[in-house]
Amino acid sequence: MIDLNLPTYCANHPGVETSLRCNKCGKPICAKCALRTPTGYRCKECVRGQMKVFETAVWSDYLLGVPTALVLGFLASLLASVVSGLSFIGWILIVIGAPTAGMVIAEGVRRVTRKHRAPALFISVATAVVVGALPVIILNLVSFNLFGLIFQGIYLFIAVPVVYTRLAGIQLSR
Repeated sequence: MIDLNLPTYCANHPGVETSLRCNKCGKPICAKCALRTPTGYRCKECVRGQMKVFETAVWSDYLLGVPTALVLGFLASLLASVVSGLSFIGWILIVIGAPTAGMVIAEGVRRVTRKHRAPALFISVATAVVVGALPVIILNLVSFNLFGLIFQGIYLFIAVPVVYTRLAGIQLSR
């Protein structure tokens, strides 16, 4: 039983008096240690443990997701290069097509990884999209195709964050 007359000190900072406790494990925590969650304040250890529950990716997801992102990223990069030769219509198509390409890549990866999740997987896939575009970027560099390079930059600038946010489930609006 907790004696309400005695002061309670933070488990991580023994010199800091507190009346706050983690709502999951009951450990006394100070304001520096407390993390606000939708269900109340929790200690960092409990939050970290809860986050691990949502990381479901296994090693085979990397073996499937990264090559899928490489191939789809390469194909989308080729399309961006083709669009660069369409003058004004090309600008409109790249602005509309890059987010669409990002969504297609993310959904392709999500399908082959069976919707498994992990921040490291999301970063690996986003990196694979960039690496998949490198052959087309190098080809544009060698051929001195300035518009091709600009379109590749626009494509990557828009598509890579779309891939990451789509896989991570980040919502910018409710």
